[in-house]
Amino acid sequence: MTMRRRVDVNLDELDQIIDRGTHTPLSESEGQKLKTALHAMAERLLPKRNTEKTSAILPQDAAPADKPDTGESAPAGHGRNGAAAFTGANKVAVAHATLHSGDQCPECHQGKVYRQKEPATLVRFVGHAPLEATVFEMERLRCNACGEVFPAEEPETAGADKYDETAVAMIALLKYGTGVPFKRLERLQEHLGMPLPATTQWDLMAAAAKLLCPVLVELIRQAAQGSVLHNDDTSMRILRLTREPGDRRTGTFTSGIVSMVGAWTIALFFTGWKHAGENLAEVLKQRARELPAPIQMCDALSRNRPKLEGVEPLMANCLAHGRRQVVEVAENFPEECRYVLETLRDVYHHDALAREQGLSPEDRLRFHQEHSGPLMKRLHEWMETQLAEHKTEPNSGLGKAISYLLNHWLKLTLFLRQPGAPIDNNIVERALKKAILNRKNALFYKTLNGAGVGDLFMSLIHTCELNGVNPFDYLTELQRHSEELKQKPSDWMPWNYRETLARLATPAAA
Repeated sequence: MTMRRRVDVNLDELDQIIDRGTHTPLSESEGQKLKTALHAMAERLLPKRNTEKTSAILPQDAAPADKPDTGESAPAGHGRNGAAAFTGANKVAVAHATLHSGDQCPECHQGKVYRQKEPATLVRFVGHAPLEATVFEMERLRCNACGEVFPAEEPETAGADKYDETAVAMIALLKYGTGVPFKRLERLQEHLGMPLPATTQWDLMAAAAKLLCPVLVELIRQAAQGSVLHNDDTSMRILRLTREPGDRRTGTFTSGIVSMVGAWTIALFFTGWKHAGENLAEVLKQRARELPAPIQMCDALSRNRPKLEGVEPLMANCLAHGRRQVVEVAENFPEECRYVLETLRDVYHHDALAREQGLSPEDRLRFHQEHSGPLMKRLHEWMETQLAEHKTEPNSGLGKAISYLLNHWLKLTLFLRQPGAPIDNNIVERALKKAILNRKNALFYKTLNGAGVGDLFMSLIHTCELNGVNPFDYLTELQRHSEELKQKPSDWMPWNYRETLARLATPAAA
């Protein structure tokens, strides 16, 4: 982010200048001082940029004459979810009040009416508490002679436990999936007449984490076999943290690791004093020795590299980080930055086309070599010329951005030489937003154990999201089949647990 210039304003002096201006013309110095103050005020009122798109960073040309800006907005209703998007909604079939399939048409009296494949749909929302409680009032009868009391039997629908598996799954999803702190959920439940103390919520999470631990262990084992691994970390606060003897570091972090294992994507979170590279090294200890070295995508910080004997990943650096160096100085060097940003925009466009076409890693590599290779070559030559011919001062903001790109060029352009090499580290940065959201709302973890519980649920929830699986349903079924889960965790991954449930439901499995 570009730092705003400092302007010291003396309001009394400005008032005097304005008062004098009502009677006599302002001097050149007074006018300049008033203009500086007004520009500084206008600069403060400008909205902050919340995107790094080239169109938002650099001034755009006027609209073409044949496409005037009419100021008209998109049609009403554009972008809303259709009925098909509500996969978790209750479905209520409504039959026609007077007609049945095969009846004579009441309009023309010649043809017959038949049921259409797609019904007309209405979507209606109702509000209720995130966790609903049911109070079973069982009648009690007392003998007026002997005093014996005869209560009604508990209904089967009540279940054996006070807190159902769905309640635990909902708390986990609210806390670790959407960042709702325990205290905030406690207040909401109390307002709705269904109190759920924060301490009870934590007890439920801690107990469920012990049941689900085998799944996380298996996810880590499978993630170690990935062909491409992304990693990065963000700061995280732990109030009570006992460090290893001799460790003088003071920071605490949440590391995110995203591993591509065949058709599946696994997200892992680790919170503590270790950096992303150290946590990745722990994961890679479980990698099969016969597998080739994986591709590791990260930014250029040395702490992201794993130090592990026997496994030397093929390093790739994040092109988005290099681009961000240019974005930060675009206001001061608009023309030069425009060339860099528009070149990288075209490279990202080619990567999006390869993804849309579903190209194999080898075909994607050839596609990039043909279309992105010449662009990156010209960009590299342009940046070298900028520094070699002193067109750009090396110590300027643009010079430092160019130096970053040149210094890490081979790792930034691995996607032009290695099949399957990603272009950036955005997937793990999006994953870390889970941890950042939790940090912004709950502020900290109390203990390392609490951080471990959060890591487990965030890993399971985000892995579900990356593979198009309903995390609420997944967490519920894992609890209901905790005994089977202990025996063979590999059958209870987000991408195959439905097949396991179907197999258990068959008579042969019973």
